[in-house]
Amino acid sequence: MKKIIFSILFILGVTIVDAQRMSPSDSAAKTEIYSPVPPIVTPGNNNSAPSDAIILFDGKNLDEWVLTNNISKPANWFVENGIITVNKKSGNIQTKRSFTNYQLHLEYRIPENISGEGQLRGNSGLFLASTGGGDLGYELQILDNYNNKTYTNGQVGSVYKQFIPLANACRKPGEWQTFDVIWTAPTFNDDGSLKTPAKLTALHNGVLVQNAVELKGETRWIGLPYYKKHGACPIKLQAHGDNSEPISFKNIWIREL
Repeated sequence: MKKIIFSILFILGVTIVDAQRMSPSDSAAKTEIYSPVPPIVTPGNNNSAPSDAIILFDGKNLDEWVLTNNISKPANWFVENGIITVNKKSGNIQTKRSFTNYQLHLEYRIPENISGEGQLRGNSGLFLASTGGGDLGYELQILDNYNNKTYTNGQVGSVYKQFIPLANACRKPGEWQTFDVIWTAPTFNDDGSLKTPAKLTALHNGVLVQNAVELKGETRWIGLPYYKKHGACPIKLQAHGDNSEPISFKNIWIREL
């Protein structure tokens, strides 16, 4: 038994001595990782797209978009002077491509001469995943809430009818505003049941309005949200039809994650 105890003490002593002999830099090196190496991404300036982004609207055309209710037809919203303006007669538009997890940047402008109140004032929506025609999917609300009150889970920056925004960061009508979004798509089991919920972080004009919220399901105007199984989906912009003057968009880009 004494021999065993002596052996253990000897091993411990050697270990302690080795640790004492090791320099701080050698000790630190044991927790340093050199692989894998992150890819190099050149950032943009003034909200311009980084080098690895997919440009969804470059100010010239709507080649990346189709009509939601007839995806065989190109989007026919109005493009002029580097901006898109909603064509209320044509309905919603969505991307040709489908996505799962991503970072998205979008800029929009409420008309300076907007009229109406509540939900009838610059109403539109960014559908983070469009699961079908019309207004099916997960909606981040776009609305003029600069001195315009409405139900708080329906104001700009809300996950419509689900999560109230953390702040009202609206600019005045007529000024350009930004949304920056991190979207994690839901996943589903083989039987169609939910495996992991959708998750959203969103900044409105640089202000955090949704902080890693886990969505309760797809947007429902009436009734409670719920999930149904789907895969990668397009991103959709809403032509709500109620605002007196249609809103405009520009500088839309996405980074797949």
